Amino acid sequence: MTHHLVFLDRDSVIAHVRRPAFDHTWTEYAASTADEARTRLQGATIAITNKVPLRAATLAQLPDLQMIAVAATGTDIIDLAACRERGILVSNIRDYAFAAVPEHTFALILALRRNLIAYRLDVEAGRWQQSPRFCLFNHPIQDLHGSRLGLFGYGALGKAVARIARGFGMDVAVHTRTPTDDPDVTNVSWEELLQTSDVLSLHAPLNDQTRHCIGTAELARMKRSSLLINTARGGLVDEAALALALQTGVIGGAGFDVLSQEPPPPDNVLLNLRLPNFILTPHNAWASTQAMQGLADQLIGNIEAFAANKPVNVVK
Repeated sequence: MTHHLVFLDRDSVIAHVRRPAFDHTWTEYAASTADEARTRLQGATIAITNKVPLRAATLAQLPDLQMIAVAATGTDIIDLAACRERGILVSNIRDYAFAAVPEHTFALILALRRNLIAYRLDVEAGRWQQSPRFCLFNHPIQDLHGSRLGLFGYGALGKAVARIARGFGMDVAVHTRTPTDDPDVTNVSWEELLQTSDVLSLHAPLNDQTRHCIGTAELARMKRSSLLINTARGGLVDEAALALALQTGVIGGAGFDVLSQEPPPPDNVLLNLRLPNFILTPHNAWASTQAMQGLADQLIGNIEAFAANKPVNVVK
């Protein structure tokens, strides 16, 4: 058969996207809304989406749809139950940002542990120039060596972050649903992870069990000097609780690459937080040139495998 492929948000992947090596027709849109997707996918057998949601009501109006190829790892934009009910296969992208996300994670960690933002602001304000000595050290600077990195989630990205951490001489503690047998890390309870981590980095998926797993109570159990890093999903953290914790010194700082709603509304509490111990980047930890090309190549590979009746990276 000739498949009809529709890419709903092509501009979200800044890379060369080759055409599949089988008979097909191809339509792409720079971006699409959820409402536009319903119309644009009429007659499509394969839908490609990065961040355009496909919910049950939309899927019910797409009788020809056989596959949804998600151009990302997270699949919370897809109604998986409805897909199973309708026999629609869903694939996602895996292990493509194994360098990009861990490197970004440590960029945030290093900037916060060494107070780079605070010192940059001091230099811009002329405080170094006015210093009575050759250097300026009015903000604490902490080494990573000898400190504990706590990881919530230990998939491919968590493992890559752990490898970098060991290079810095950090002790690595992990809390996962299924304890790891990795001898280089320590399995700990959720409570111990919160209480003992100098840096707590989140690498878990967003689902009903993990949503707001970090809130007021959890932040209160962390060290006052702890850093919270989130390059996973914004919904893992209660953003209002985090903002208050940073403003009142409950924890030492936070580095985030994700928010609960993206793009964020102007009144998002973290978007408007102006503190030197908080760094927010616009969900681009994954978006190195190399990682994005790897994503594009894997995306088409997933589609070709489906068309050959040998599906890979299937989301259950």
